[in-house]
Amino acid sequence: MAKVRIKLNSTDIEMINRICENIKEIAKKSGINISGPIPLPTKRLKITTRKSPCGNGTATFDNFELRIHKRLIDLPANEKVLHQIMRMQIPKNVNIKIEMKE
Repeated sequence: MAKVRIKLNSTDIEMINRICENIKEIAKKSGINISGPIPLPTKRLKITTRKSPCGNGTATFDNFELRIHKRLIDLPANEKVLHQIMRMQIPKNVNIKIEMKE
């Protein structure tokens, strides 16, 4: 039977968890068993910059970090459920990718 794999990633963990809960509710209402959401490793992007605007002066630094959270959901291919998932309102800061697997 064909499967659908949904990959979600975002910098906002609350939004990604909320969307995962919505997908779980849609699957539960239609009686489909899903596996997930599986949390994948969080990607951390770190940048260290000098505090001084000219580059001279004190040797103090600022550290900035951007975290990218990822989730993975597998569910059986069901046209009705997929149509409901695709019609969901998804914020701009959340990326979603839907793939069909055999």
